[in-house]
Amino acid sequence: MSTKNIVILFIYACLITGCGSIGKKETNFSEQPNIQNDDKTSSHSIKNILYENYRKWQGVRYRFGGLSQDGIDCSGLVHVVYKKGLGKELPRTASQQSRLGKVISKNDLKSGDLVFFKTKRSNHVGIYLENRKFIHASRTRGVTISRLDNNYWKSKYWKSVRI
Repeated sequence: MSTKNIVILFIYACLITGCGSIGKKETNFSEQPNIQNDDKTSSHSIKNILYENYRKWQGVRYRFGGLSQDGIDCSGLVHVVYKKGLGKELPRTASQQSRLGKVISKNDLKSGDLVFFKTKRSNHVGIYLENRKFIHASRTRGVTISRLDNNYWKSKYWKSVRI
């Protein structure tokens, strides 16, 4: 197999894993405690932590596989915000994150729940804030807040998960 074909196969493999980098061996994250049960992370404080993290990341450009202020992707943002803001280690990719927690109705969303979308390129993930708004790393606008009832996101919505 030529070097060109190997590079093409590698790029294709990265794209089908979702909007995250190829991670370490997957851990069984379902055995970790539920963040909603922690005194430190009541619904009100989760919302405050999320807005605080949004202010830190607002406008940071999208970069596939990124985890820094130089660029971050959607699952990387979820990974970092959960780890540094909420003290909970989540897997690195949207695909892995989508297999966590309990699937919930879009009408039952609470601050900190994950919202997933199926786009043309891959899965996309964001963190629900409140009032039909979620934080995410957009390919075109970087880290931003969008609305679930926006026509684009409404048409791409897949599921919601409570960790």
